[in-house]
Amino acid sequence: MNNFSHLFNTYQWDAEKAGIYHKTTADVVRALQTPRPTLNDFKALISPAAAPLLETMAQRSRQLTQQHFGKTIQLYAPLYLSNECHNICTYCGFSMDNKVKRRTLQPTEIIQEAMAVKGMGYDHVLLVTGEANHTVHVPYFLQALELLRPYFSQLSMEVQPLDEEDYTPLIQAGLHAVLVYQETYHKEDYKKHHPKGKKSNFDYRLNTPDRLGSAGIHKIGLGVLIGLEDWRTDSFFTALHVSYLQKRYWKTRYSISFPRLRPFSGGLEPKVEMSDKELLQLICAYRICFPDMELSLSTRERPSFRNHAIGLGITSISAGSKTNPGGYAVAPESLEQFEISDERSPAEIAGMIMQQGYEPVWKNWDRSLF
Repeated sequence: MNNFSHLFNTYQWDAEKAGIYHKTTADVVRALQTPRPTLNDFKALISPAAAPLLETMAQRSRQLTQQHFGKTIQLYAPLYLSNECHNICTYCGFSMDNKVKRRTLQPTEIIQEAMAVKGMGYDHVLLVTGEANHTVHVPYFLQALELLRPYFSQLSMEVQPLDEEDYTPLIQAGLHAVLVYQETYHKEDYKKHHPKGKKSNFDYRLNTPDRLGSAGIHKIGLGVLIGLEDWRTDSFFTALHVSYLQKRYWKTRYSISFPRLRPFSGGLEPKVEMSDKELLQLICAYRICFPDMELSLSTRERPSFRNHAIGLGITSISAGSKTNPGGYAVAPESLEQFEISDERSPAEIAGMIMQQGYEPVWKNWDRSLF
């Protein structure tokens, strides 16, 4: 098997969806009782049949989270470097057909943003750009990593998928993790939402984690944009993807994020709505089936939900986020990629975490230890 697409092509979306919706209460109970849940158990835990057992799932998830992570929550901030993009994506404020002013931060501006983020207490940043290969490319990323390394001990990226040989110099320059969301594993709907640009290549994006694993990245982040398709089926394929990667690239760590479709300028309405209870069910299902994997929640979610999610499976959250290039210090008025929901400051979020008996972690590890 050369990459994940070979395994993926042996599965049928409709068959997996039917299997999830046919799960029974007995299937859910078995999944909660087994010491080593399988992907079939994951199906049961995300099925409608599991909804009445959410409290039991939450208790199990809380116990496993504390067992593997203690009572800690890691804090990080996204740092948007550019909103230039050559893709058309129906759900994104940076889409090429959205007529807005484009901006890519220059070196002095990157440092300004870094100092503002550092001043909030952060030691971990996620660098984000649109997908514009002619302007935000490997040389630009290398320059950004060089500029930011003195300020932060952990640098992650969420940018366009790259070839394996492009990831190697970035890792050598201090890149710790790469987040690459498939958006949806439904091939036909993927084409509808990505009609133009390099992102329209479903298989190239699908096999990006393979290229990252082969390049030796420390951590890979996966996920789907919840709302584009049936969230249960999309989540099963995400779990299938993670399970495959963990077996093949066992030295690499993995994380899952849970972005729900949020409004933007001229935004797309979700095809499928997901309630807060269903999102909590999904978080607990991942924790039960992948007990040592990082689960992350962004400022897309409302404050009350984020407060409630502390201790129930989530181990990493952002705070004080700006989703536009230069949003912290250089150009706070520029276009945001999407609207945030939790506008509390990092200090307020840290206080909330401590009030719940947890420790906010600003620095997760030191590169010198590796």
